[in-house]
Amino acid sequence: MVNIIDRRRNPKGKSLANRQRFLRRAKRQVLDAVNEASGKRKVADIEGGEQITIPSDGLREPSFHKASDQGVREHVVPGNKEFVVGDLIRRPDGEGGGRGSQGSPSGEGEDEFTFAVSREEFLDLFFEGLELPDLVKRQIKKTYSYTQQRAGYSVSGAPSNLNIERTMRNSLTRRLALRRPKTEELRALDEEIDRLERSGADPERLRGLIEERAAKQHRSRAIPYIDPIDIRFNRFSQVPNPSSQAVMFCLMDVSGSMTEEMKDLAKRFFMLLHLFLERRYRHVDLVFIRHTHIAQEVDEETFFYSRETGGTLVSPALQMMRDIIDARYSPEEWNIYGAQASDGDNTPADNPATIHALERTILPLCQYFAYIEVGNAQTAHMPSDLWRLYERVAVGDSPLAMRRVRTRRDIFPVFRELFTPAELKR
Repeated sequence: MVNIIDRRRNPKGKSLANRQRFLRRAKRQVLDAVNEASGKRKVADIEGGEQITIPSDGLREPSFHKASDQGVREHVVPGNKEFVVGDLIRRPDGEGGGRGSQGSPSGEGEDEFTFAVSREEFLDLFFEGLELPDLVKRQIKKTYSYTQQRAGYSVSGAPSNLNIERTMRNSLTRRLALRRPKTEELRALDEEIDRLERSGADPERLRGLIEERAAKQHRSRAIPYIDPIDIRFNRFSQVPNPSSQAVMFCLMDVSGSMTEEMKDLAKRFFMLLHLFLERRYRHVDLVFIRHTHIAQEVDEETFFYSRETGGTLVSPALQMMRDIIDARYSPEEWNIYGAQASDGDNTPADNPATIHALERTILPLCQYFAYIEVGNAQTAHMPSDLWRLYERVAVGDSPLAMRRVRTRRDIFPVFRELFTPAELKR
């Protein structure tokens, strides 16, 4: 006979499988709510918490109910000439106390379920399951994480690291080697001496036992049970954890053709990227490049908040990215990534230099390169010059990924699509 104890939590007698499906459905609605909330926030507020609202219908968990009668039951209203079985009868307007579509036929309704998520929960939901594509370990020059690893024993250390087993083993070995009298032997001598003293017989043997007992006691005191040379402490060494080095180049077009709305979309994307890399990876360098007709490497503050503008040339930004790679980020030691945001506008005379720089010098060095084209809904059906140019190289096994962002609501789905591992997309 086999006794099986199932300790899984199954509250209120509801089906465990149904409960799991409910949790997955609720999580999907939370993600949708997070996506909607992110489209309404300011760029500087993306990393904060949020009030999340879920329709009450989405929180209902399916369950089985026992019917009053068995079998299939169908109800047909007498005098019905309009409906057939399966039709839904529309509720009359102006009756009941519910809220719109949430009202019930009895006039009752339920409010939406609202709860607050913290900054950590908000970012966890944002970046769940995302990672940098094709991140590989190259030659390690910088490590920022260490783990404690056992490295034998030492004769000194903190009391908390005392190894009792090893200490007692050393003590026993030393006592056996030096033939230290055992406690049992001394006790047996004491009992024999006491017996002879009580009986008064064999005084010569009594004298010999007393001398032997004194010698053993002296030897026992001279050889301690635990000596400082027996003590051993666990020894630990700091072992560095190899961490893959990666650098992300952020290229943003800030030329005159970029409207404030387009710049806002680009900044939102790069803000998400910045938070994602800071949260998920220990050592990822960020290089910010703004370009008009000239390219400049800038700090984070300038990248997101400077209002400088000018003409439009793309090749200088790609060339600066290559120069920085040559100077600071050897491809043999670093995983190189790039993300470019632009409205797709470029001076026609610069197109040959742009495609040459991208195809011959940038993509061969990159693990992944994402091109984000920002714009408005009116231009969604019109591919830009830069989009057509990049499509020529975004074929086969090219590391170039291209996406369009037209509204704030597009940013989160596009971001997830770009950084979701390929195996999870299948």
